[in-house]
Amino acid sequence: MKLEDLTPVQIVAELDKFIIGQTKAKKAVAIALRNRMRRQKLPEDMQEEIAPKNIIMIGPTGVGKTEIARRLARLTGAPFVKVEATKYTEVGYVGRDVESMVRDLMAISMQLVKDELRAEVNEKAEILAEEHLLDALLPGIGNRQDEENGGDGEVTRETAPVMLGEMGGTDRTGPERTGPERRGVSQHTRERFRGMLREGKLEDKEIEISVNKQSTPAIEIFSGSNLEELDLNLGNLGNIFGGKRRKRRMTVRQAREYYIQEESEKLVDTERAAELARNRIENTGIIFIDEIDKIASREGHTSGDVSREGVQRDILPIVEGSRVNTKFGIVDTSHILFIAAGAFHMSKPSDLIPELQGRFPLRVELEALDEDDLYRILTQPENALIKQYSALLETEGVILEFADDAIRELAKIAADVNSRTENIGARRLHTIMELLLEEVSFTAPDLAGQTIPITQDYVNERLHDVVEDQDLSRYIL
Repeated sequence: MKLEDLTPVQIVAELDKFIIGQTKAKKAVAIALRNRMRRQKLPEDMQEEIAPKNIIMIGPTGVGKTEIARRLARLTGAPFVKVEATKYTEVGYVGRDVESMVRDLMAISMQLVKDELRAEVNEKAEILAEEHLLDALLPGIGNRQDEENGGDGEVTRETAPVMLGEMGGTDRTGPERTGPERRGVSQHTRERFRGMLREGKLEDKEIEISVNKQSTPAIEIFSGSNLEELDLNLGNLGNIFGGKRRKRRMTVRQAREYYIQEESEKLVDTERAAELARNRIENTGIIFIDEIDKIASREGHTSGDVSREGVQRDILPIVEGSRVNTKFGIVDTSHILFIAAGAFHMSKPSDLIPELQGRFPLRVELEALDEDDLYRILTQPENALIKQYSALLETEGVILEFADDAIRELAKIAADVNSRTENIGARRLHTIMELLLEEVSFTAPDLAGQTIPITQDYVNERLHDVVEDQDLSRYIL
């Protein structure tokens, strides 16, 4: 479903399929996304005045902040990138500069647009790929009809009819057949093979084709250098060195895929794709900045924070709206939606510089997960952990049957360990499930055809000692 067709209620409903609870965060994100679409329906002069309402999500680890971002990316189809604030350094230090997040978003948007444009020309690319395959299958007599007749090269399914069976015997293309007569026989042979191709009779036949030679030029890149600012497209460096091709043997099936991709790339207008990608970023782009609390300067702590405030000041103009140079053109960040997230255990949002705080007017606190939430996470989502582990072991012929009281016991243990040790939220369930099913997973190949009931007694037997031993649980769970 397209982003413009999604209502806030539908967005929340889709997120509910994968994320338990956190209704406030889901609503805030849904409204922010819907406002992007509303803005685009306004007159242009008013569009410029409406700035996105950026969001900070505050909550402990493992409660769904990153998962909300990840599911949004899949749901909306809008250009989306998730970055870690801790990867960036202040200008002047070795590391990534903050503008690279916009360049990453541009690269993702470019790929999305190119995929869409390639889909539009896919039929023509398939026809051209078919001609390449026929050339490879019939070397020497595989010249295309349009080349023989001096045509314009336009090939369509209508102008390439299947003539399988018209030859009525072995084709003769020897010296006794010359001129137009020989060309006609060659074309008949070509059409017979075209029919066999379309019927799938030649898919496993090996042929030799010419492919682009992937050569990596020996160029030394110094740490901290910014190649994008030089507008240097490393993907095109092969052209500088001649863009050589090499012979490679592969099946017809593999060669068809290669040729379709190659011809699609040729048919796509890169300049048009870049223009569409920039427009899409500037109107619907989303950047999710995780771990933003790690660059907040804690009150009373200055050692080790040498570049934290500098990173915040570098992020500020990007969030406020600036023009960033990318290898596909200049991108205006004024209307990109920024969603930041952090646990804020050791710091708080007010530790961010005031200017940056002002650029994130919406703050949503995500709640810690209790026993009931953990039970629902184990059972309700489409990709619930119980379903994942059952499916994994089913591939070995082992059926796991989880009793409801066993699942509730798992949730209880996870909540208990979270309360006594570090609270890592839903991630605790992964640890407990691995320990619970360790023996079954290890011996699964020898248990093929068996059904293993996972009961409350089984859970207690496998986990009770570890949970009771607090020192042990601190290390293992």
